[in-house]
Parts: sequence; C-alpha cells; structure tokens
Amino acid sequence: MKRQKGLTLISWLAIIAVVLFNAIIALNVVPVYLNDHSVKTLMQNLENDSAVKGATPKKIKQIITKRLRINNIYSINKDHITIKKYKDNYLITIEYEPRGKLVGTLDYIVSFKHEARIPIR
Repeated sequence: MKRQKGLTLISWLAIIAVVLFNAIIALNVVPVYLNDHSVKTLMQNLENDSAVKGATPKKIKQIITKRLRINNIYSINKDHITIKKYKDNYLITIEYEPRGKLVGTLDYIVSFKHEARIPIR
C-alpha cells in the first residue's frame, strides 16, 4: 500500500465527468460572450463614427442593425435598441438577454446592456 500512487478508476471517472460538464458549459456560453464583445466594440466605434452623427433615430437603428448582421449577430433585433433624445445628443442603448440550453432541462440566461452617446450635430 505504501508504494501505490495515482487515482483509482472511480476518481478518474469523477474528474472526467466534472471536466466534461465544464466543457459543455463553455461550448454553449463562450459564443454568447464573443457575440457580446462584438456588440460592445460596435457601440464603442459608434460614438466616433461620422455616419451616425446628425442622423435620425430611424437611420441610426438601421445602421446598427446592418452592422450587427455583418458581424453575424442575429439575436439582437430593432426591439432591443432604444434611442433617447437629449438636448445635445442621443443615448443609444442595446439591452438583450440571450438564452439557450445547456444539458437536458438546464438552461442559461445572460443579460447584457451597452450604451453610447451620439452628438446630434
């Protein structure tokens, strides 16, 4: 007994089960965060974009929707985009909750919210 080293078969099976469960979670949730990173980058670039400065709210929504489609993000639609007009700028907010299945009846819900301010003129 003093010379025995390593794990038993049951220990290895338990470790493999935990690793597989974490891999399944990662394979389902990581793409959601990658899409969110694209949305975050889009919103940051929107603040300095000359195409949206001076545009109407409808035109701004069209520009955002078009850029989302270019980045293959189809989980966000026009209903998730809100534009509020203030004295000298527009506050654009994208708020959405992607949902999906993990395993069996186990689901995930992730909530994201991004804002950008666009000068009116």
